Amino acid sequence: MASATQSSSSQAMSPGDVNKETNVFQLIQAHQEKAARLPPVEEIRTVLDQSTRGMLSTFSQKHEAYPSGSMVDFACDSNGSPILAVSSLAVHTKDLLANPKCSLLVARDSEDRTDLVITLHGDAIAVSEKDQAAVRTAFLAKHPNASWVDFGDFEFMHIEPKVVRYVSGVETALLGSGEFSKEEYLDSKVDPIAQFSKPVASHMNKDHAEDTKVIVQFSTSIPVDYAYMLDLDSLGFNVKADYQGNTFKLRIPFPRRAEVRKDVKSLIIDMLQAARSQIN
Repeated sequence: MASATQSSSSQAMSPGDVNKETNVFQLIQAHQEKAARLPPVEEIRTVLDQSTRGMLSTFSQKHEAYPSGSMVDFACDSNGSPILAVSSLAVHTKDLLANPKCSLLVARDSEDRTDLVITLHGDAIAVSEKDQAAVRTAFLAKHPNASWVDFGDFEFMHIEPKVVRYVSGVETALLGSGEFSKEEYLDSKVDPIAQFSKPVASHMNKDHAEDTKVIVQFSTSIPVDYAYMLDLDSLGFNVKADYQGNTFKLRIPFPRRAEVRKDVKSLIIDMLQAARSQIN
């Protein structure tokens, strides 16, 4: 597990102390190298668990087994296997019934090609009758308006992972790139705090945007113009920030690990108080 200890960058100087000639991007790199984050396999498992849409690639039955891509909704079951609700009328369903080998590509930020991209390779298998109810519940938990799953031409399939590859872009270069075996992926755990990303980030961006900016300024020593919280986990949170017209993503570590949701509030308050005391 990644260390939850506070990095030395949290002892940063106040934004006003930044020398104008300091290379901001060197500051960013130095800070990000020390910022605590989840182990790569745990981060990959967590991103997939929190995602709901990706590109399914199959072997085309109509076009001489050339690759065929379809955008699909999905949800991961408790084992980390993606669940698909597919129609017998869909081309990709026909492809999978003829050849179950497929891949599911998921981008952490679909609008940012410089962020993390994950590809899960596996075999698409029909869900057994005894598992139908549990799988339906898991899918609807992520897609509550998907009433169409009960239409007669729909069935559930899950992709049994064989290997999971990841490519980190410019924004997440420190995560590295590589792949995990089926066993490594299935043995990993979803971070328990990540499920609170949406409500916490929404609240912070709506009601405490200035506080987030102050925390980021203190943690990184960069006088950012704004900081928009993207998501979080037990070791910290990620933001999109702007400095003099340059936009970048930053990892901001917590002083210690968050074990439960209420810890997140306490940690953010502690970080804000530390930042304000330094400014004052």
